[in-house]
Amino acid sequence: MKIAWPNGARIAVALTFDVDAESTWLGWDSANARRPGVLSQGTYSPNVGVPAILDLLHHERLPATFFVPGLDADNHPDTVRAIHRAGHEVGHHGYEHVRADPDDPAGEERSFMRAIESLTRLAARPIGFRSPSWDFTEKTLELLKREGFAYSSNFMDRLACYLHPNTDLVELPVHWILDDAPFFLFGLGRNQRPIQPASHALEIWKEEFEGLYELGGLPYVMTMHPQLTGRPSRMRALAELIAFAKRHDHVWFATCREIAEVARAELSRPDRQPAS
Repeated sequence: MKIAWPNGARIAVALTFDVDAESTWLGWDSANARRPGVLSQGTYSPNVGVPAILDLLHHERLPATFFVPGLDADNHPDTVRAIHRAGHEVGHHGYEHVRADPDDPAGEERSFMRAIESLTRLAARPIGFRSPSWDFTEKTLELLKREGFAYSSNFMDRLACYLHPNTDLVELPVHWILDDAPFFLFGLGRNQRPIQPASHALEIWKEEFEGLYELGGLPYVMTMHPQLTGRPSRMRALAELIAFAKRHDHVWFATCREIAEVARAELSRPDRQPAS
């Protein structure tokens, strides 16, 4: 269901960043804790990637949402404080960057609550959730409802925002086509994808923006990782993507929280409910 965005905007743009630092590499292989060279790929995120992104957002005067694993928040508290101090939203991204085990609901709950504690201590209590690897179990939705979360950004089943059944939890759809990892993620042994020009990804992102803009009433949710997009050539591509979007009329840049608030109000209107 298409949404009437504020001030007649045709599209709502959410620039989102998954601040996976060392947790990415520890989640793939716990033995990487003894491989500082491997972990250094993740440490680039708080050391270089996040500061570069914050500088760009400040220059462009744009809001963003940063989803931070609790483990990385605990290890790099100043990074989370800097994001929050700059006025951006800090969202929940699990504790360790590992997929929840459907056979261990108690473990999922412990990890979920531990991440809330970490982020609340450093910024504010999160109300948005993006799971590691965009993965859910039967327990996940129950936790989000119980803990009063406002939105999820994990599913690929629609273009438009929607409410999860029997909840007021808004889904902000994502897709691999608007994620930097399929283009830029490279790691010896696990992900050996061909390294390619940033212009390739930029072309695809522009094409998808134009398609969603033409349809109107939809969100454009970009998922990026500071350890990937935070490289200089890719920062140039991100800057060009922002400039490209700004060249269109009636574009609303907002945090996921802001987009979810508008979407919930629209989707909850009695005249927009399906007939019984």
